[in-house]
Amino acid sequence: MKGGEAVVTDAAFEQLVEKYQKLVYTVCYQMTRDPHTAEDLAQETFLSAYTHRDSCTPDTAKPWLCRIATNKAKDFLKSAYNRRVDLTDNDEDAQYSSSASPPAEDLVVDAAMSREIEGLIRALKEPYLQVSVLYFLEQRPVEEIAARLGRPPKTVHTQLYRAKQILQQRLIKGGVTRGRI
Repeated sequence: MKGGEAVVTDAAFEQLVEKYQKLVYTVCYQMTRDPHTAEDLAQETFLSAYTHRDSCTPDTAKPWLCRIATNKAKDFLKSAYNRRVDLTDNDEDAQYSSSASPPAEDLVVDAAMSREIEGLIRALKEPYLQVSVLYFLEQRPVEEIAARLGRPPKTVHTQLYRAKQILQQRLIKGGVTRGRI
């Protein structure tokens, strides 16, 4: 019992999963725009919720689950770029170590996409332009960007998040759907 209020029992938790699984999936999907990722994050949400079910009362379950789902999706979005870079670096190492070079058309497509993305980044308006150039093109850490621009790190994180949303929308409009920023 928490503060005299009933906590979520195992049976009640099972009912919460059935009742809110579509909502949790939708929250995750709206943030990631990837059905497979949203499924994984929804499962992580319920796993985390089950682990901490004693901190939830039945009357606050819906917003509580939505907050967990939102946080899981945010955590994923923050780390997705780093995982993509790491995978790319490992793939390149594997290619060089096996002395097999990538097909020329892949290099042309990758170079064209890189130029297009760089153009989209440089076309951003402030307050997103400087932070995006420093982060995406010059690969500066957020703390350095914040210090250089005289902005709080949280502001830089927010501006990068919004810049990513703008860039993703422009890539989708332009017909480029390969990968994420």
